[in-house]
Amino acid sequence: MAKTNITHREIVEMIRRGEYKPIFLLMGEEAYYIDRLSEYIADNVLTKDEQDFNQTIIYCTRETNVADVINCARRYPMMANHQVVIVKEAQNLLKIDELAVYAQNPMKTTILVICYKNGKVDGRKKLIPAVEKVGVVFESPRLKEGMLPQFIVEYLSRKQVGIDERACLMMAESVGADLNRMAGELDKLVLALPAGQPRITPDLVEQNVGISKEFNLWELRTSVANKDVAKVNKIIFNFDQNPKVNSPVMTVAMLFNFFAQMMLAYYAPEKTEKGLMAQLDLRQTWQLREYTTAMRKYTPLKVMQIIGKLREADARLKGIDKGNLSDADIMHELIYFILH
Repeated sequence: MAKTNITHREIVEMIRRGEYKPIFLLMGEEAYYIDRLSEYIADNVLTKDEQDFNQTIIYCTRETNVADVINCARRYPMMANHQVVIVKEAQNLLKIDELAVYAQNPMKTTILVICYKNGKVDGRKKLIPAVEKVGVVFESPRLKEGMLPQFIVEYLSRKQVGIDERACLMMAESVGADLNRMAGELDKLVLALPAGQPRITPDLVEQNVGISKEFNLWELRTSVANKDVAKVNKIIFNFDQNPKVNSPVMTVAMLFNFFAQMMLAYYAPEKTEKGLMAQLDLRQTWQLREYTTAMRKYTPLKVMQIIGKLREADARLKGIDKGNLSDADIMHELIYFILH
C-alpha cells in the first residue's frame, strides 16, 4: 500500500535509496514540485548510458492514446534493470482513468511517472486507488502566500546564499506564488551576486528583477500597516504613473488579503505570538510584525469597513458602477478611506 500525504523530500529520499515504485502519480495545482520530482527521477534512476535506450518522455495532447502509454510501459528494459517512462501534461489525456488497468498489474521493471498539472485526478475514479496499492500518489497544492518567504529562504539556503528580510518580502509580493518563476528569478539573483557577497539585498533585487525597492506592494503594505499617510500617498502616486508594473487590481488584491488576515488575527483563540502565527499560518516570526503593528492602528470595526470598501473598489475597477471615475480616482478614494 502506498504512503499517503507523502512529501516531495520523502520521494527524493526514496529514489536516492533506490526504493523505486512501479508508478508515481504526481498531481496538483503547483507545477514546481511536479517538475522537480520528474526531473530528479529522470536524472537519478538510470545511468547516462542506460537512458539512451530505457528512458521515454511522452508529451500528452488531446490526441494522445492511453493505450500507447500502456504499451510503452509494458516494454522490457534493454541492458538495464529498469526503464523510466515519464508522461508529461497527463491532464490532457482524455481517458486517463484507463491507466487503472495497467496499475492493477504494472511491470516491475518499469517506473511510470505520471505528471498531472493544474488540478487533481478525480479521486472517485479507479486510477488513484489502483496507484495507491502499488505506487506513490503525490499532491502538490499551490503554496499559500504566508509560506512563500519560507520557500525563498530554503531555496537559497540550499545554494548557500542568504537574503535580507526586506528583499525576501519584495520577491514574495512581486513575483507571487508561481514557484517555477520564483526559482528562475532567485537563480538570476544568485548569479548576479558580487564576489564575496553571500546575501541578496533589496538593491540587488531592484537592479536585477525590475522591482523598485521604494515603490512596490510590500512597501505599500508596510506603510499602510503603520498608517504612514505621506509614504502611502507617495507610493500610490508612483503607481499611478506605472499601472502596468503595479496594477490597481493587484494592489487591491494585496490589501484585501492583508486586512482579511488581520481580521482572522482578531479572532485568534490565543493572542500570543505562537497563537497568532498558527491562526495566520505563518512560518517566520518576522512575518507577524506588520499584522501586530496594524492591529494597534486599526480597530476590528474599521478593518471590517475597509474589507467592504476593498470589495467595492475591486468591483469598480472591473467596470461595475464605475461611472466616470478613472482607476486612479478609485484608488485614491480607497486609500483615503483606509487611512482616515
